Amino acid sequence: MKLYFLKKLPSLFFWNIRVDEISATRAKISIPYGWRTQNPFRSIYFSALAGTAELSTGLLAFLAAENQDISMLVVGVKGRFTKKANTRSFFICEQGQELIDTVNKAIETGEGQTVEVISRGFNENNELIAEFEFTWSFKKRNKLK
Repeated sequence: MKLYFLKKLPSLFFWNIRVDEISATRAKISIPYGWRTQNPFRSIYFSALAGTAELSTGLLAFLAAENQDISMLVVGVKGRFTKKANTRSFFICEQGQELIDTVNKAIETGEGQTVEVISRGFNENNELIAEFEFTWSFKKRNKLK
């Protein structure tokens, strides 16, 4: 995973993001608090938090679209911060089944489909620090003849 991050997503490599748990329906990703992720206000920089949250939804989207002739893209994002992130932070998304259902619908109908998925971030004390909503778009690829 680290080599993939280095090649395809270098910021995740630099931030030392870790995939703690992954299944078809749930992903848990963590990011440390430290000099690589810290902002001047002694908390994790918002873009590092957003990148971690996006990965928790993106891995599930990738699994849902795996081995399918489908394109996927984030078309919207909303974020809300509730507490200072100054410990290792964890982002959890548990909407893998919704992503699978959306991919299947895109394949069945041949039309683009979108789904909103939420990633919630927690600190080491299990307190909510942030919540991100990502809108994923899936579309069956057109085959050229």
